[in-house]
Amino acid sequence: MEEDYWQELRNFTHARIAMGRAGNAMPTSEILSLRMAHALARDAVQAEIKADWLNEKLFQLGLNVQRVKSQAQDRVDYIRNPNKGRLLHGQSRQQLESLRTDKTDLCIIFADGLSADAVNIHAIPFIELLLKELAYWNIAPIILAEQGRVGLSDPIGEALNAQISLILLGERPGLSAPTSLGAYITYMPRSGNTDEKRNCVSNIQPAGLSYQQAVYKISYLLHEIRSQQLSGVQLKDNQRNDLL
Repeated sequence: MEEDYWQELRNFTHARIAMGRAGNAMPTSEILSLRMAHALARDAVQAEIKADWLNEKLFQLGLNVQRVKSQAQDRVDYIRNPNKGRLLHGQSRQQLESLRTDKTDLCIIFADGLSADAVNIHAIPFIELLLKELAYWNIAPIILAEQGRVGLSDPIGEALNAQISLILLGERPGLSAPTSLGAYITYMPRSGNTDEKRNCVSNIQPAGLSYQQAVYKISYLLHEIRSQQLSGVQLKDNQRNDLL
């Protein structure tokens, strides 16, 4: 009997490979698994950030927390009008501008994105590790943003006069990763920035890029961005990937 190498590969990935066949279709177990994964992805998009719980946990870590909103009125508005999730609500802008200082190295933002549970699950263990690598940085209050997309980091960083913004939010859920966290870093966050100015570290979760690996990569990028005073496509990543 010919050896089935595909079955061995399944031990190394959550991707849907080597699912087998039942006649001309997939086995019933695989069909049910696919339907469950699809349901989990749909639920992830509708999930809400546990702002009160996260606020309390961050406070217990000794962190100052500010809660803000985008211009999206609710989840339906957020999904139907993507640009509203990139724009800061007027009252939230005034709130943050009152906290401006002459020198802020970094602002760290948690936003729901397209999978709020990714933030609910990963935010606290991740931030505990990251802050150990940023002991000598002047960091603005931690921001919890509701109905936020990646671009929301620009008006937030601008309002806080931050040199660098780091936003962590739930990525678009896939059929094998409904609660994956993504990180986007921008030098000189300003309204009107486009995505080529950002560096991305994605798939932060125990089944993907571990917290330790993600912190190692993000810490490296943050130090390089501050040193070279640029980010995005202009920044060359020379870090040894074998150390991850």
